[in-house]
Amino acid sequence: MPPRRRRSRKRQGKPEGKVQAWLPVASFGNPDWFKPGENTWTTNAAAAKLVRDPASGAEMLHLQWAEGAASPKVELTSKAVTRDWSVDLAAPGTPAALTADERRVNTAATDLIPTSGIVRETSDRIVAGKGDDLQKVHAIFEWIVENTYRNAATRGCGIGDIAAMLKSGNLGGKCADLNALFVGLVRSQGIPARDVYGLRVMPSQFGYKSLGAGSDIVTKAQHCRSEVYLSNFGWVPMDPADVRKVVLEEPPGKLALDDPKVVAARKALFGGWEGNWFAYNTAHDVKLPGHDGPSLPFLMYPQAVTAAGMLDCLDPDSFRYTIRSAEIAV
Repeated sequence: MPPRRRRSRKRQGKPEGKVQAWLPVASFGNPDWFKPGENTWTTNAAAAKLVRDPASGAEMLHLQWAEGAASPKVELTSKAVTRDWSVDLAAPGTPAALTADERRVNTAATDLIPTSGIVRETSDRIVAGKGDDLQKVHAIFEWIVENTYRNAATRGCGIGDIAAMLKSGNLGGKCADLNALFVGLVRSQGIPARDVYGLRVMPSQFGYKSLGAGSDIVTKAQHCRSEVYLSNFGWVPMDPADVRKVVLEEPPGKLALDDPKVVAARKALFGGWEGNWFAYNTAHDVKLPGHDGPSLPFLMYPQAVTAAGMLDCLDPDSFRYTIRSAEIAV
């Protein structure tokens, strides 16, 4: 499929004393499938600028309104070129090696993704008897598909507290839970892996209603995917959480693991992604510049704080934000 250019637009407004807001923008690029473009905005904020959290690398539009500003508003338009991406795992090559710092970052524990204790114990059991990294990663991918489930009652995309999931035995959740568990189990084996946080922006052209945006209103279409670095292949796209989404949501719903739709998704999502998705970042433990509150586990939703405290980013009607997407000519 040829590259397609996406435009994602956010509108937001909420009065209440002094207000700050942080809107995620694309701070991630990969020449194989995603090229971020320009960000433009209009706002009545007293100050607005693109900023980066230096620790996590997440970029965002930071806005500040003065005390008593009437009806804070912003409209942000972000553009990117994206396309389908797959890696032939039967054809090893000689990709560029990770730097020592890249390897460190992508094997490190985070606040909610530990790599020792129960996480390492679980991954050791999963990969027992496996040979190279590809075999180990495939075993972990298959374990996620076989043992977790998508929980429709989970708010947003989940939070990704993987130790709590394993200790409780409750392996239900959404993409930020299931793919975080996948990434944590892989990292605990010393294999680089990362979550990529973003937004579904177009319908699926692969025939899956559950794996694409249902309309141009994508306010609740956030989705995280995952990547694993394999020495003979480079970064490889993977998404076990979306296999479980197909199981639960693909019509007529509650499909068996041996249903042809699930079998096909399971094969395609170990080494491939569809390009109907807009990537923001791979950041964990994100600090919002200019705010002294706790770190966020990830930055995939608009954030805002008023005199009354943080707004609920998972309640766009109360927060009053809307996200639209459109495909435009390259």
